[in-house]
Amino acid sequence: MKTIDKSILARIRSSGSGRVFSPRQFLDLSGRSAVGVALHRLVKAGKIRRIRRGLYDLPRAHPITGQTAPNIMATVQALMDGSHAQWQFTGAYAANALGLSEQVPAKIIILTDGVPRKVSLGKLTLVFRRAAPRNLLGVGQRAGLVIQALRYLKGSADMPKHVDKLRKTLDLDTKKSLASLTLELVAWMRPIAQEIIRP
Repeated sequence: MKTIDKSILARIRSSGSGRVFSPRQFLDLSGRSAVGVALHRLVKAGKIRRIRRGLYDLPRAHPITGQTAPNIMATVQALMDGSHAQWQFTGAYAANALGLSEQVPAKIIILTDGVPRKVSLGKLTLVFRRAAPRNLLGVGQRAGLVIQALRYLKGSADMPKHVDKLRKTLDLDTKKSLASLTLELVAWMRPIAQEIIRP
């Protein structure tokens, strides 16, 4: 194995499974062309996985399927790396990420103030949808994920159960962030947020 291959693989392994990488993260080791060739060799040798063009990860073992699917959060972080755009998961995925739903959607909507686009990852599609600042409240914070999940679950008969779960499971920092955003929330969501942050 060439020296650059070893260096890239060592960095990936030291970060642990679940992380997603793009070539730009290894440009301190060599030029873009050499890094690209090295990543190709590592994929061919079965050392790493190519998720899509320009995205790679270290697959995690799974007892049934052999490998787990790529980490969605890490994949989006890698896609947005260097763009300076803000982004936030929304819809069913936000609810799933907080343990409020078991539904794993085949299409994940991500709100952003950056460029709208669609990214296919096998059977999964990531849809980056441009959103106004008012719809990006709490962006980049777990509190923002809570806001998006509540928006998705609006009108659900299980809302009291979801509120109770969030009150019990959210960490103190997230509750403080949510409290600081309460007055900016739409009217129907304010009492729900206040109930979640209630001691």
